[in-house]
Amino acid sequence: METVPPAVRQLASADFSELARRFEQAGFAVTMPAAGIVTLKAPPGGMRTSVLVSVGVHGDETGPIEVLAHVLDALSRQPAALAVDLMVCVGNIDAIAAGKRFIDADLNRMFRAQRGSLAGAAEAARADVMVQATADFFAGAGPVRWHLDLHTAIRPSEYPTFAVVPELIADGPKAALIEWLGQAAIGAIILNPQSAGTYSYYSAEHHGAAASTVELGRVGTLGQNDLSQFADVDRALAGLLRGADLPAAAAAPHVFKVAQEIIKLSDDFKMAFGRETRNFTALAAGAVIATDGDTTYRVQHAQELVVFPNPDVRVGLRAGLMVVRSA
Repeated sequence: METVPPAVRQLASADFSELARRFEQAGFAVTMPAAGIVTLKAPPGGMRTSVLVSVGVHGDETGPIEVLAHVLDALSRQPAALAVDLMVCVGNIDAIAAGKRFIDADLNRMFRAQRGSLAGAAEAARADVMVQATADFFAGAGPVRWHLDLHTAIRPSEYPTFAVVPELIADGPKAALIEWLGQAAIGAIILNPQSAGTYSYYSAEHHGAAASTVELGRVGTLGQNDLSQFADVDRALAGLLRGADLPAAAAAPHVFKVAQEIIKLSDDFKMAFGRETRNFTALAAGAVIATDGDTTYRVQHAQELVVFPNPDVRVGLRAGLMVVRSA
């Protein structure tokens, strides 16, 4: 990582020493409850918005690490501008170091009570650490709570940026989150009715956070991402942390609802389309989505769009979502 900017290199390796030093010198309460996790809180004197930003839950999704590193570096040089209580979490540290998506299993399926055969995975232990730190962070928080879990997608998409938002978030916070996502130029939002074991769904369900998994473009190599693609998210994230008023979104995101989850039931699972299929590809009523032994998944509405198709997931996990436009 010799050519990677210092701030990016430090965040990717979960080194918060310089960030902590700058905020401590400015009078903030700084804690590092576990590797890859830091909290920054202003001295007591009013209930502030609490914001959790996570990156690197998948170790090969490096663009958000670069974006957040630059936002935090700029903020740490003006620490008084931090207008929220902030927790930063670098998810799968070992996978980032190895340049891999995960070590044993997908960390973003571990935020659930039942893990079955994956209970002994390295990512299960890491999820436990993240869950405890998240619970501690939100334990004394006020009513306004955010969690932005920043990712990049494996495959191309009809919407280069999109987000998954748990439906269970209360209407007011959900509207504020969707407005922010629009200001960040997120093109589409999927309202998700149930958990697939993701970090953002966990924080929404258990801590009342306005939480979202935000997909920002494509997987890339650390230090080689085209940061111009993240300019809108960079501005929106910096504005959120600084308490700044953001300009209205140029266009509202398109909102979708989940029509069906495609669960991989066995090793006989086969998608009915190729690996080059883009996220939000439309399929017509009756079209076969996947086969799995005696089970055939078909499009049930006039049109459904496929998101996150991945036949390589473990048996029992979600291999894709089918979505429809929200009324």
